[in-house]
Amino acid sequence: MNRIDGRTPDAMREVGFQLDIAPLAHGSVLVNFGETRVICSAMLETGVPPWMKAQGVPGGWLTAEYNMLPYSTLQRKPRDISRGKLDGRSSEIQRLIGRSLRAVIDLQGLGVRTLWIDCDVLRADGGTRTASITGAVVAAEMAFRRFIAAKKMAKSPMRQLAAAVSAGVWKEVCCLDLNYHEDKNAAVDFNYAMTEDLRLIEVQGTGEEATFTEEEMAEMLRLGKKGIGELIAAQREALDRFDPTANLEILTRIG
Repeated sequence: MNRIDGRTPDAMREVGFQLDIAPLAHGSVLVNFGETRVICSAMLETGVPPWMKAQGVPGGWLTAEYNMLPYSTLQRKPRDISRGKLDGRSSEIQRLIGRSLRAVIDLQGLGVRTLWIDCDVLRADGGTRTASITGAVVAAEMAFRRFIAAKKMAKSPMRQLAAAVSAGVWKEVCCLDLNYHEDKNAAVDFNYAMTEDLRLIEVQGTGEEATFTEEEMAEMLRLGKKGIGELIAAQREALDRFDPTANLEILTRIG
């Protein structure tokens, strides 16, 4: 079975990383999963949340924010500030991004710093949370390598890379990396966040007014692992292109 965009069930959309898309961020990337595009940035600042100081927790902290820009969908999406509160979906996704990165980053290796991850969706065509996690890992590692080049960090706190991908049952077939049309009409939808050695960080899965079998669940996991392997390879290729010695002046105010 071929899908609407011509892919086979086990095929990812085209994945790309445009590095240093935000020149003042310590690390940034424009990641695309097909037509889905997300700007992911990483910035380190001196200091940690008050609760860490109060409880005497050593090391640093990581927090993430996720936002869909008003023009990222066909119908304008109002900004959260116009409603006076964070959208429930955005809140859930940014917590997922934070958990995924904290699973692979040594927080003590940050020193007494907070790593801010920002993911802003430019265009949503399915998989914005998985693209955000995948791009955020690249942005964070870029920031770490830049700090190392500036001799402000001894080694990268990134223990290993991580990525995320979706899989689901669409038209009774298990498919990898669902686009918006497939996600909207899928009977089952799963999201997998995994480390580069294919250990699971988080699994989100549900039947959409449908049920699924153990065999389908196993097949979706197999597809997820295949996709993660391809994403990790793409992350490594992007990081190999990164020059950490470029634009070091942006770190001058960081301790």
